[in-house]
Amino acid sequence: FLTVCAALILTAGMWSAEPETRKIALTFDDGPHPVYTEEMLKVLEQEQVPATFFLLGENAEQYGEQVRMIAEQGHLIGNHTWRHVQVTSLPKEEAEEEILAVSSLVEKLTGNGTSYVRPPFGIWDPELEEELDMIPVLWTIDTLDWTTQNVDWIVEKTVQDAGENDIILMHDSYESTVQAAERIIRRLKAEGFEFVTVDQVIMD
Repeated sequence: FLTVCAALILTAGMWSAEPETRKIALTFDDGPHPVYTEEMLKVLEQEQVPATFFLLGENAEQYGEQVRMIAEQGHLIGNHTWRHVQVTSLPKEEAEEEILAVSSLVEKLTGNGTSYVRPPFGIWDPELEEELDMIPVLWTIDTLDWTTQNVDWIVEKTVQDAGENDIILMHDSYESTVQAAERIIRRLKAEGFEFVTVDQVIMD
């Protein structure tokens, strides 16, 4: 009888326990965009989800208001170089300037510079990390959203590949990405994922 009771209590505990949440980070490259960054921010605000935006300097300079909006809504701003260049193809001084110029502009617009950098094409020079005291951030899931406007395909690829501490790469430059991101967020939330900024993934 005691054994049966213990089994019932254990089973009840198993059923009542809340499932563990799994962290996952949503990131956006190449912005800000004059239209779709704002649309993305509306989705993120509606879903109460933080994200990380790796900005291009040339776009941030042109669309400073969107940069401020990203910061004001509490998202993390990262650095994606000024002109989307492969940093290893440049002299070190020029590569440093590509990154430092973005950080300086973001600080001017928001009050804070950038501590995280996503090198275009995922190609990084470790010596720059030491020189600039910045942390490179790559990705684990590439949605390839820039290659297609097929929202269903983007959503299914991302949800199927998603796992704990993954970093999802998207681009806030397309209407299809805004639509896909909203569906991805809802699907992954339903599966027990918690969205965080990349620093909470890589520093954990």
